[in-house]
Amino acid sequence: MPKIRTNRAAAKRFKKTGTGKIVRAKAGKSHILTKKSRKRKRELRQGTVVNAISVSAIKRMAPYL
Repeated sequence: MPKIRTNRAAAKRFKKTGTGKIVRAKAGKSHILTKKSRKRKRELRQGTVVNAISVSAIKRMAPYL
């Protein structure tokens, strides 16, 4: 069997934790930041775990992640 090609866009957006969960960055941190509170911007810095429904799709796109 040949190797499966990784979707490069998915590989750049997601990381795997030590326990095997997939982590993503939160949306809404790129622009229009003046109207967002300091607390909201600070909380957007941390990543969050991908929900269980999306994990299978991400694993198909990036099988070697």
